Amino acid sequence: MTLAELQSIERGSLIANYARLPVEFVRGEGARLWDDAGNEYLDFLCGISVTNMGHCHPRVVAAVREQVGRLIHTGNLFYSEPAMRLAGRLSRSSLGGKVYFCNSGAEAIEAAIKLARKARAGGDIVVVYGAFHGRTYGALSATPQESKQAPFAPLVPGFRAVEPTPAAIGGVVDERTAAVMLEPIQGESGVNVLSEECLHAARAACDQNGAALIFDEIQCGMGRTGTLWAYEQSGVLPDAITVAKALGGGLPIGALITGERLADVLQPGDHGSTFAGGPVIARAALAALELTDDSRLLDRVRDLGARLAAGAQELPHVLDVRGRGLMVACEVDVSAPEVVRRALLEQRLVVNATGPSTVRLLPPLILSEAEVDEGLRRLAAVLEG
Repeated sequence: MTLAELQSIERGSLIANYARLPVEFVRGEGARLWDDAGNEYLDFLCGISVTNMGHCHPRVVAAVREQVGRLIHTGNLFYSEPAMRLAGRLSRSSLGGKVYFCNSGAEAIEAAIKLARKARAGGDIVVVYGAFHGRTYGALSATPQESKQAPFAPLVPGFRAVEPTPAAIGGVVDERTAAVMLEPIQGESGVNVLSEECLHAARAACDQNGAALIFDEIQCGMGRTGTLWAYEQSGVLPDAITVAKALGGGLPIGALITGERLADVLQPGDHGSTFAGGPVIARAALAALELTDDSRLLDRVRDLGARLAAGAQELPHVLDVRGRGLMVACEVDVSAPEVVRRALLEQRLVVNATGPSTVRLLPPLILSEAEVDEGLRRLAAVLEG
């Protein structure tokens, strides 16, 4: 089926809630994608930080194939070995508590909100401006961006938004606060790194008032910043984290991971999901987690991230570069959406824009130095043109 035929089907059958670019991808391997005409692309987006181990990693593919032939689904009324093994690995690699599985990042946020409200009934959730936690109603209510919230008001009550500064967070948390929820690095608003002072102030305020500190690591977790979890670089230990995106190696899964204090807050009947933690997805996630939780790989992510950021800083029209590891944003003085479009169509480089002046780079963690330089050359060709 041609791309024109697919676009015709979309216009007639699919709700137009995505601004798709005119390319149909049909195959992927490592850091490369191929379209329906056989053209090869360099992927510096990873499906928005999903295919961190590259496209179709052999170990993920093998795990899925083996599990599909054995057992696909049973439901959460019974035990399943892949889910139990994955939960244990996630807990040991992070906060040491317990794990709730779901199907997406937004669902992980919904679970975190319910966890916090169960722990402190009726309590408020403190969030910060610039955050993006998802598009379901609870997650959207925790996303203080007028353009995203206004069309869907009224929203879920009980969220208090403040500036992402130590003074603002410390000044708003009180005995009515159920939780403070933060992205250590705000991805969708342009790769804005929250300061360590801000994270420490949130931890201190939560400790003083008995509130939970929840880190949203849906985009910045799973090795993206050069450590398995972004919080590890701050010295701040949250009470719970939400993960998704790269966890499934390309398949849909999310998780809420708690520390010991909140491990037993949710009880049977409090929350659930039909497909969450199914055998096939859990096997894929376990393979992806085992691949990512490798000190040599994570050291290399930090080195490659420094190389990418330094090279990006030298590109024409780039005013600022920010981020951590292989989570990088370039602030440009030209139209970022136009840069993204031209990069795709003229240079076959896949990147995206998070706003009118921000180009986001999220390449796979298995990238080579040569591919970092190749991506920079392709982006330079667009910015110079």
